[in-house]
Amino acid sequence: MDKTIKNGDCILRFENVTKRFPGVLALDSVSFDVLKGEVHALVGENGAGKSTLIKIVTGVYQKTSGNILFQGIPIDYQNPHEALRNGVAAIYQELNLIPALTVAENIFMGHHFKNERGFVDWRKIKEEAQKLIDFLEVDVDVDAKVGTLGVAKKQVVEIAKALSLNAQVLIMDEPTAALAKKEIETLFRIIRFLKTQGVTIIYISHHLDEIFAIADRVTVLRDGKHVSTNTTSALSIDDLIRKMVGRKLTEQFPYMNHQSKDEILHVENLNRNGILHDISFSLKKGQIVGLAGMVGSGRTELLRAIYGLDPIDSGKIFVKGQEVKIQSPQDAINLGIALLPEERKTQGLVLLLSVIDNIGLPSLTKISTRGFINDKELNRITAEMVQMMNIKTPSFDQKVMFLSGGNQQKVVLGKWFARECDIYLFDEPTRGIDVGAKVEIYHLMNKLIERGAAILMVSSELPEILGMSDQILVMKEGRITGQLSRQNANQEEVLKLAIGGGHLSGRSD
Repeated sequence: MDKTIKNGDCILRFENVTKRFPGVLALDSVSFDVLKGEVHALVGENGAGKSTLIKIVTGVYQKTSGNILFQGIPIDYQNPHEALRNGVAAIYQELNLIPALTVAENIFMGHHFKNERGFVDWRKIKEEAQKLIDFLEVDVDVDAKVGTLGVAKKQVVEIAKALSLNAQVLIMDEPTAALAKKEIETLFRIIRFLKTQGVTIIYISHHLDEIFAIADRVTVLRDGKHVSTNTTSALSIDDLIRKMVGRKLTEQFPYMNHQSKDEILHVENLNRNGILHDISFSLKKGQIVGLAGMVGSGRTELLRAIYGLDPIDSGKIFVKGQEVKIQSPQDAINLGIALLPEERKTQGLVLLLSVIDNIGLPSLTKISTRGFINDKELNRITAEMVQMMNIKTPSFDQKVMFLSGGNQQKVVLGKWFARECDIYLFDEPTRGIDVGAKVEIYHLMNKLIERGAAILMVSSELPEILGMSDQILVMKEGRITGQLSRQNANQEEVLKLAIGGGHLSGRSD
């Protein structure tokens, strides 16, 4: 580490950094400084340029123009390995782990310990991985294959992997997206400790309460431009939101009451051995039912069972009053059921395909004749969805991998909206999406229920559950522990039903 750079000195400087993609100006002359030993928050709506900026710093993208100085020296890393070798590490919003390898192997991938004979010292790797896991105070088996872990534990492995690199600058992109409250507190403790060691943290989050809890300064980007850099103590949350969106959000949760008496989905005594136990509930047309609970409570597993991704051992499912057998996602789709999965990039989209291809996928049978796609109809549907969903894309042919997180989620929603399903299963529909895009997603949900569809929504954002749901089901250890009407629901009651004295998955404040 360069000892001439002291805490409080500029360690990373952006000078008129610009990045152009085909048809898109992602960054427009961005300039600001990051100080050594500070936690520097980077905020903005999806599409503001945050991810593009950190990918340039870490060598994933190359800038079009401008300069970046690291410890006073111009840098232009050509790949992430070069950035890592020079002390810049990143934990991206979408996890970068190898499912077939163990936790320990993932943590020390690319920087193995070796014994005296020059062979990989697997025992040392396991020991050091265990130390990191113990340090994080989490229950993760270092011998477990990463592919068997849930999102929360995968996130912890990614954090441990970054900590093992001893970086001078550590960039965290939505690190708490799938963490429970206790895990968030552990992460903040680690960040504060790293700060005392002179490590600089660039912290990206859409959870503004986190920004004020952990950051020293905050930089706002909007539409690819630098808006401001301030100390967090000089701002309020309302100030920050206005800077981010360029307008005042008057209604965060635009709830609409459209539920009818017509039952569209009924689940009766559904069981999956060791995972789901005697699950029973109903869903009506025009209704949003929220599923609350802690990580591991069985919420995602319930959606997967209804959608036919996981088999059930016993129980019945009724759609529009008729008992049905759902043994595959295709069965579910044929019955008018759609799933918007938690991990949209790996499960909800084909990243290498275009916007038009992704939107058209579920509707191919409807717009094809004798195996030939009606291109005119596909273009019409795509144009309608892009306009309705307010998807920001330079063209229908743009690959979805180049869209922001919020726009990717709108593509996932648009493809199922176009399919005109009756039942929508939402798993963390606004995870990793900024405050402005969240409100847009809520309005789109209202459009679904206005036309008579129903939504079963899993969310770790308790205000979201309370703000948008007609009814709330609370799960714990694979069981429904309570059912609350919108009028009778509050944070304390949901928390009590979720774990009784513990903390709900995500935030409760």
